[in-house]
Amino acid sequence: MNNLALKPNDRVLILGGTGFIGKRLVSELTKRNIRLRLLVRNPSAIPAAILKNKDIEIVKGDIVKGEGLEEAVSGIHTAYYLVHSMGGKSMFKNTEFARMDKNAAKNFIKSADEAGIKRVIYLGGLGEAGKGLSEHLRSREEVAQILSSGKLKATVLRAAIIIGAGGASFVMLKYLVERLPVMICPKWIDTKIQPIAVKDVLAYLTGCLFNTDTAGEKFDIGGPEVLTYREMMQQYTEAVGIRRRIIFRAPVLSPHLAAYWVDLVTPIPSGIAHPLIEGLKNEVVCLDDRITEYIPIEKTSFKTAVKLAVSEKMK
Repeated sequence: MNNLALKPNDRVLILGGTGFIGKRLVSELTKRNIRLRLLVRNPSAIPAAILKNKDIEIVKGDIVKGEGLEEAVSGIHTAYYLVHSMGGKSMFKNTEFARMDKNAAKNFIKSADEAGIKRVIYLGGLGEAGKGLSEHLRSREEVAQILSSGKLKATVLRAAIIIGAGGASFVMLKYLVERLPVMICPKWIDTKIQPIAVKDVLAYLTGCLFNTDTAGEKFDIGGPEVLTYREMMQQYTEAVGIRRRIIFRAPVLSPHLAAYWVDLVTPIPSGIAHPLIEGLKNEVVCLDDRITEYIPIEKTSFKTAVKLAVSEKMK
């Protein structure tokens, strides 16, 4: 698989480069002198430091509409696919995200195959396909299948909740815990989850680029602990030094009502909160740890991840 190895003059495309993970990945790869190209809808929103970097090219376009893709994929060795639609401001619009994600993935794989891109690295979601899987997680798996159907070699990383400043899941957790000393939560409060620190996600994403043996593989990635959402809430209080919260479980609280509740208490709109909350009904834990054979890292504990996220937020 030596033909998949990245050469000094090869260029890497990041789709979703201005998002929660994408902007951090741009920074990580820039440190390693990787020549980048970003496909963005609004170039004026890109930080000046990126615009000034001669090794970063900016292409204006919209992957859902297929605009700008031909220019974006031309001469690209590897692409990072970090595009995720999460619904609108209202939960009644969130059914659109699955259709948008599917169209975006199809547009990309068609253009990538025509351009001869060698690899794509995709960050998807944990969750086993089958009856009961949330629409949000089912959409992530569908995108993985589409990206794996092309001529290029796809590397799929599947993560549960990512702990980092600015991430929707972390923001939701932070505001719920810090603003509500007493909480009445749906039954998903006791669902098992394997959260992962954003720094570990970046280590895996970067590691996959340089380890060509990961091409064509699917990996589960997670932190060192499997926790319930209740346990994450209580460990959050310990990490930031506030009182433990009183949590009651109310099985009759529906995802719709819970989404409105999150909308009131946190900055997360119900249209984004609903897919996240619906996904919490599914147990999302790593079924294997094969990734450690390819990219061995020291995994970050949940409490440490929280402290890093809060510290970053305060800077």
